[in-house]
Amino acid sequence: MSRLMRVIPTVLRQIVRSPIRSGLTVAGIAVAMFLFVSVEAMREGVREATQVQAGDTTLVVYRENRFCPFSSRLPQFYNDRIERVDGVSAVVPMQIHVSNCRASLDVVTFRGVPRDDLARAVSGGVVKNGSIAEWQVRGDAAIVGEALAARRGIKAGDRFSAAGITVFVAGILETDHPQDRNIAWVHLPFLQEASRRGGSGGLVTQFNVSVAEPDQLEIVAAAIDELFVHDEYPTSTRPERAFVGRAARDIVELVDFAGMLAWGALAAVFALIANAIILAMQDRIRDHAVLQTLGFTGPLIGWMVILEAAFLGLLGGVFGAGSAFLVVRLGNFSLTMEGLNVEIAASWFAPTIGIIAALILGLLAGLVPAIRMARRDIATCFRSV
Repeated sequence: MSRLMRVIPTVLRQIVRSPIRSGLTVAGIAVAMFLFVSVEAMREGVREATQVQAGDTTLVVYRENRFCPFSSRLPQFYNDRIERVDGVSAVVPMQIHVSNCRASLDVVTFRGVPRDDLARAVSGGVVKNGSIAEWQVRGDAAIVGEALAARRGIKAGDRFSAAGITVFVAGILETDHPQDRNIAWVHLPFLQEASRRGGSGGLVTQFNVSVAEPDQLEIVAAAIDELFVHDEYPTSTRPERAFVGRAARDIVELVDFAGMLAWGALAAVFALIANAIILAMQDRIRDHAVLQTLGFTGPLIGWMVILEAAFLGLLGGVFGAGSAFLVVRLGNFSLTMEGLNVEIAASWFAPTIGIIAALILGLLAGLVPAIRMARRDIATCFRSV
């Protein structure tokens, strides 16, 4: 084993001896892995935002057969009737106003909630550079999610305008919930008046319903829809993540298509490494003949070829995956449709998968050239010079 490891400096010197070829190969791998990791980050964000989990306890009550927030209008007095449904622990009426209802990377979403319901609506989050109490004493105040604040360069104390709404930033919300990270929370009456849809105390876009037991989600959802089935404003109730998945169906299809590009990027990585190794072996036939005269066996030379391919894949994978991670983390990107956000994940999962994939592909790409070199005897090497 020690003998196999002692050849690593020699392999690294062989890579450095051809700086242009090695550099171009690593750069090509990095570009391909950047694409792969970016797509995987999108897929991870979609999974996180749309897959219903066992512990979910939130339902979204929306107008039946309506999609964009501008078209969903429900009477605010539905609040009291929903609260009386068995299994419901809390109800928060919401007015939603967006700058763009279509799929976009930079949509500003305002959510209006009653003055006393903000703490319940953003439960699990922490307000920094301000407080909910400060938000409550000012009618035009907003609590802005950290991702939206970072994307727009907003800080507490600023005035912020978007989609025809101007607010005072009373604080920045830090939370792990992707929907809350990308929106601005404002007072419900203020948003109803500012958006000119329904007037204060009239209509809302949706109700967020907290259910006492997670296993009662479907039962409670069916009961709520049954309650309003014959009303002027029938409802459609779904778990929050399922609701996001329905609204973001176009985004999901787009990400699925992008997944094919990711597989193409992996194929490109394999081809780049294999091509670089084959060219390198052709240039080093004399070197391998000399190594054999010095006592290097065929299997040891084959091992050096595999190591070189693995190092190229690893270097390109680290540069590409690391660059993609930094771009996603610093960019705070989210895909928004119909006022709902699918945040591009900035975790270590996608870069780790990318680096491992590049390493494995490097090993596989170097396998065939390594076997060929291991089987080539010294006489054949000298005749090929």
